[in-house]
Formats: sequence, C-alpha cells, structure tokens
Amino acid sequence: MKPRVRFAPSPTGYLHIGGARTALFNWLFARHTGGTFVLRIEDTDAARNSQEAVDVILNGLRWLGLDWDEGPLTGDATGPSKGDRGPYFQSQRKENYQRRVEALLSRGLAYEHEGAVKFKMQREPVLIKDLVVGDVLRKLTDREEIDPDFVLVRSDGQPVFHLVNVIDDLEMGITHVIRGEDHLSNTAKHIALFNAFGVPAPHYAHIPLILNGDGSKMSKRDQGASLTSYLDTGFLPEAVINYLCLLGWSPKDNREKMSLAETIELFDLPQILRHNARFDYEKLLWLQGEYARELAPDRFYELAVHAFARAGVDTNPHPLPYVKAALDTCKGKFKTFAELPGYAGFYFTDTVEYDAEAVKKDFVPENKPRLEKLREAFATLPTFDAASVEAALKETAKALGVKVGVLVHPTRLALTGKTSGPSLYHLIDVLGREKVLGRITVALGLISA
Repeated sequence: MKPRVRFAPSPTGYLHIGGARTALFNWLFARHTGGTFVLRIEDTDAARNSQEAVDVILNGLRWLGLDWDEGPLTGDATGPSKGDRGPYFQSQRKENYQRRVEALLSRGLAYEHEGAVKFKMQREPVLIKDLVVGDVLRKLTDREEIDPDFVLVRSDGQPVFHLVNVIDDLEMGITHVIRGEDHLSNTAKHIALFNAFGVPAPHYAHIPLILNGDGSKMSKRDQGASLTSYLDTGFLPEAVINYLCLLGWSPKDNREKMSLAETIELFDLPQILRHNARFDYEKLLWLQGEYARELAPDRFYELAVHAFARAGVDTNPHPLPYVKAALDTCKGKFKTFAELPGYAGFYFTDTVEYDAEAVKKDFVPENKPRLEKLREAFATLPTFDAASVEAALKETAKALGVKVGVLVHPTRLALTGKTSGPSLYHLIDVLGREKVLGRITVALGLISA
C-alpha cells in the first residue's frame, strides 16, 4: 500500500512557519513515494475558528504550491471550478466521532464521568517506534498513575483533539503521521486509542522543532514565524520552499540550493535530522536573492509591478518599454520584492523625495557649478544613452579637476533622491534626457550659491 499522509492544522489566525514545514515534509514524502497527501482542517473548536483563518491556511499552501490530492468537491460541478477540491473539515464529521465514542462505551473501553466521556488508558508502558526519534518507551508519570484516564468528549459535548485526530487518521487510512516533535507526548494516548479501535496505529515520524537563531522557542511575534509575512514582503515561494527543506532535513551531499524536482527525488524520512533546527533569516535572504536573479523576465516584471502596486506606486501611466527598461536595471540588485519600491520608485514619480542626510552632504555650494557644468554636457550630447552619459560625466570631471565620484554622488541624489540604487549611467539612460535635465534643474534650485 502506498503511503497516505496528512496535514491537519487548526484555523487559529495564522500559519506558523513550523506548520508550513510540516505540510511540506508530508507533501514531499507523498510525492517521493507516489502516495497521497490529505489536507484536514481541525476546526472542532468553534470559539477559536473563523473562515478568515481557514483562508490563511489555504492561501499559504497554494502559494507554496502544496496541492492536496483529495477532499470534497467545491463550487458548481459544471462551472469553472469543477474538479476543485476543498480540504476535509472536522466540523463536518461529528457523526463519525459520535459513532466511534458509542462503540468504545459499549465495549467498556470508555465511560461517562461528570457529564464527560473518559477513555480507559492502558496502565502498561506504550512503545512508540518513531521513524525519526527512534524507539520511545512512554511510561505513566506519577500524576498519571493516580488517574491515567483522559477525556474524549467534554461535558459540553465537544470531542477533544486526541479523539478526533485518531478517528480521522483511522478512517482516512493514514499510514504515516509526520508532525512536530511537540506532539510526541500525545502519541502514547493515540496508540492506545488505535489499539482500542482494533486497528494498528500508523507509522509516526516526529520532526524537530524550529527555533530562533538564539535557540529560543519561536513565537508568532518573532521574525519569520508567520508564513503570511513572506507573501507580504515579496519572497518567492520557491525560495521559501527550498529554505524550509533545510530546516530539519539534509540531502546526502549537503547541498543547500536545489530545485523542487530534485528535492522530491531525494527526500525521505531517514534523512530528517534529530536535532532542532535554528531559523537563519540571512540564509533565507541569500536563497531569495539567488532565485530572484534567475527569474524569467515576464515573471520578474509581473512580480515587480505587483510589488509597486502594493506600495501605492502605479506603473500603468508609463509606457511598457519604459517600465521594463527601468526594472531591468534592478534585477539582481535586491532580495525581496518589498524592497523594490524603495529602491526604484523614482522611475515612476514626477517629483523626487531627497534623503535629508544626503542633501546635507552632497547639495553643498561647491557642487552647484559642477552640476551646472554637467547639465550643460548632458544637454548637448548628440546621443543620450548610458555609454555617452558615462563618457560625458568623466570628461566633465576631468575638466573640473575632480574625481568622478564628486559628480556621481550629487547627480544620483538629484535624479533618485537616494545615495544608492541602480547603475547611475543606466538609470540616466532609462529616465531620458528630458527628465534628467529637469531633475538636475530642480536640484540646482535647492543648492545655495
């Protein structure tokens, strides 16, 4: 039988990077083995759940490209969404849980207690044969020795996590449970429940936790903890996927950058590392930069334009060749697309906002005649392109008896408002003679004689 795995998040407001990594490892194992990946939303806690939280999970998985293989059909079966499948929702499976609880009660394996239903937990130790952690013999604690039984259904009729988790794994035929190591403490109870239902438990593989760089537990407020933050800041899903693979798993040859197809071929449970993974934001940024440099032109343009739009910068009024030429000067110069509007927004504005500190340094009286001389050289160039502009600037610097940088810095500030950015000569080429001369003129008006 081919493996059947699942990702079973609770919709509580956001998708933690650890949850995304768990989904990825399950998905990779299913794709590597030709198995099935099931998505199941554990939404039995009505007070904490919302459709918005469900959408966060679904949108995050879709952005990462982690498609699930089965679930109830959604939408009009004859419409454009025919064939689309939603996840399973535990809130729609309550009859299954009630039927199974009644079976346990009828066989004396569970009992009613103060309006709740409790499971008769076995007293002998439970052996957990974990595919990552190894064999773990779970004994009752001193406190559990007094009362090892645990609640299956609360007094308000709400089934608890242990019950619904096991029943769904049983009825969905899950063969491998790949989940965070923080769930290892629950596993003895789950194995006991499988035994009570008369079926073998699935194989368990508890993967290491993701910690902050300093070794502390990662909370939702920490940098990189929420998957949504990667969408908002313009990361590429392939870079995030690649980095998540490295958090607790390592290919045999210790490579770091690899395609998804390569990862699927190489991924298997024995290569999951035993020790906890530490989140390294700088390594993620490095991977992001590598993938951003390799983007096909059309996708690069599309993502860049969307990044400008999210920042409130409209590129639509500008001719498409101009937009593409401007973006070409930026490729390989930034890491996340959220940086792009700040890096190159000057291309798409009528006025320039100047960096205040740079103004104090570069818009000084001695630079006024130098910029005036450079403006004259630019205005009389027969051809206005990057090569001609570079030659004119260097010739002007030589005539003035100054280094090239003396002209470069105030010119860049006049044209972009910043001290760094795309290649000066190429951005001048893109802006064109009219804008360049106009912006230098504005800057000259700000410099005292």
